[in-house]
Amino acid sequence: MKQIRAIFRTFLFVSATLGLYAIWWVVHFFVPNKIYWRQVIFGLWTLSFVRISGMKIEVIGTPPKPPFFLVSNHLSYTDIGALRVVAKGVFVAKSEVNGWPVAGRICRDMGTIFINRKNRRDIPRAGREILERLDAGEGVIVFPEGTSTKGETVLPFNSSFMQFAAERDLPVSYAAVTYRVPDGEPPASNYVCWWEDISFFAHLHRLFKLREYTAIVTFGDEPVHDHDRKALAAELTRRVAEKFIPVL
Repeated sequence: MKQIRAIFRTFLFVSATLGLYAIWWVVHFFVPNKIYWRQVIFGLWTLSFVRISGMKIEVIGTPPKPPFFLVSNHLSYTDIGALRVVAKGVFVAKSEVNGWPVAGRICRDMGTIFINRKNRRDIPRAGREILERLDAGEGVIVFPEGTSTKGETVLPFNSSFMQFAAERDLPVSYAAVTYRVPDGEPPASNYVCWWEDISFFAHLHRLFKLREYTAIVTFGDEPVHDHDRKALAAELTRRVAEKFIPVL
């Protein structure tokens, strides 16, 4: 039964992804407000993923309204669905994603900002692009741990991601994401969190075997300011860790 569920959901996910992208690609030639149209399609895609995968979302606190700069811990690609459904923004992703066949093009067209974390010279360029998105009225979401984890703890945030925010005295919102599965299901730390050295589709097939799972998104009370990027990163790490519930 679980195998059948996973195969069926994979078919729905691929169909929804390609179908929505095809609609976006055709219509974007004609609509005057291309940013709004992209936001609509990206929102529909994340909502479709949430429903297809069996995700339920529990929100604690108040999500920020665009424009915002939001940081969060990172557990899996499922974080994108959990956060985007409740906080309307685009994401910052590692540059490797940009090179993925088909998926890289779709992510790029959906407004993803790519950053080469191995090249420190690329960080200022990404910072300028983030500011451009904020000035255009969009929200931006980043995972400054730099990698996804098993969900045991929150890793220290990379202060280089905070350089442009510190220089501009930008208010930084924050959130903590965790996951739960019903009794009798395999552990969320393995079936939802993507930290093992396996491919995206191999892990997605595993995720789709779950009957359902719950994403708990806890938003901070107030944004954080600091002109010192290292102090800003440390304070955000501390606050997210306070809100974080370890994954079981």
